[in-house]
Amino acid sequence: MQTRNKVLDDLSQLMTNAMGVAQGARTEAETAMKSWMDRWLADRDFVTREEFDAVRAMAQKAREENDALKARIEALEAAGTAKKTAKG
Repeated sequence: MQTRNKVLDDLSQLMTNAMGVAQGARTEAETAMKSWMDRWLADRDFVTREEFDAVRAMAQKAREENDALKARIEALEAAGTAKKTAKG
């Protein structure tokens, strides 16, 4: 009976070690794939979501500033036209 338990213990240990090796190989493959994808994306000048959102916010702010300046210019032009009409 002692021999049989030893065989089962050895088999169990072998399976546990095999699972550890498989898990390590999986982790290594994931790391290699992620590294490859990061390099591939970097080579194509893709931007991250954070970079995209930052530029989009900057564009929105610039658009709002342009609209405010346009309204100010129109108000100044209207005031200038009103002065010319009043003088003339």
